[in-house]
Amino acid sequence: MEHSDALNMNTETPPSPNKIEQLAANIAKIIRGKDREIGKVLTCLIAGGHILLEDLPGLGKTSMAKALAFSIEGRHIENTRKDQDGHVVFKRIQFTPDLLPMDLIGTYIFDDRNKDFIFKPGPLFGNIILADEINRASPKVQSALLECMAENQITVGEQTYPLDEFFFVIATQNPIEFEGTYPLPAAQLDRFFMKIRFGYVSEDKELEIYRNYLSINTIPETIRPVLRYEDILQMRQAAEKVTVHPEILQAVSNIVRTTREDTSIRLGASTRSGIIFIRCLRAYALIHNRDYVIEDDVKELAVDVLNHRIIYKNQDEGETALEHIVHRELERLAALKLQG
Repeated sequence: MEHSDALNMNTETPPSPNKIEQLAANIAKIIRGKDREIGKVLTCLIAGGHILLEDLPGLGKTSMAKALAFSIEGRHIENTRKDQDGHVVFKRIQFTPDLLPMDLIGTYIFDDRNKDFIFKPGPLFGNIILADEINRASPKVQSALLECMAENQITVGEQTYPLDEFFFVIATQNPIEFEGTYPLPAAQLDRFFMKIRFGYVSEDKELEIYRNYLSINTIPETIRPVLRYEDILQMRQAAEKVTVHPEILQAVSNIVRTTREDTSIRLGASTRSGIIFIRCLRAYALIHNRDYVIEDDVKELAVDVLNHRIIYKNQDEGETALEHIVHRELERLAALKLQG
């Protein structure tokens, strides 16, 4: 069965690629020379997950989150509000060692007028949440994100508060060897669909940034919404209909299961890892104007989706082990000649 046959299985028309391209281009006004990284952030957004950006300070992680939020028009919704400038509700939380869980989720305060306690929502009640330098807060505070990222809700005492269906966390962290940082617990890491690094830009792009830093640093003036809140929800629905060839499903299964058998890996990937991998593959295909997944999608996303969910015996050499596993499976797919 070739991809041309798989394509015929899905007659639904995906959202206009122009919308996705406009969103990526809008963000690229601020984040220069990072088209691949922008694509992966959008992949997690459309897949309905969250993303962790790890790198040194000053490489554009925070600007990435703000540019995305300012690119999407909001709407009036329960528990939140449309931003004054028209974009979705964006909240930035600066994680520090003295932060408390209540600083994120909110707390009950006494209302003198009604003589009763009322709940005052914290900054997690928004659409796009920037958890800045997440690993500078204690594991107890980091764990406050677990329920909202996994179940889209927050429980305070005996009361559970639903979050909006458009809820997207972009967390940034400095490398864990930096002083004053705490490694994220495995359960927290597992809530992120991908963990990526931005890295340095090329010399040409860096010079371009120096020439245009005034406009790049003024996101509210440079960025205007190019998509609506509803467009994102429609893209998420469309991503669920993207066709995945049975052999690519098998490849995902093979990769995940092999991580549990490799002698250099102490703890392999879970079944949930495989499900998230498939969701990301579908979203990645969609933002590249396809309604079917190809082998190159597997190659592009495998390490970003799986690496942070695996515990290696030798962490310094671990990623190489995963790359070998993926490479062997890609060779198997290539021999099948699915594309043609």
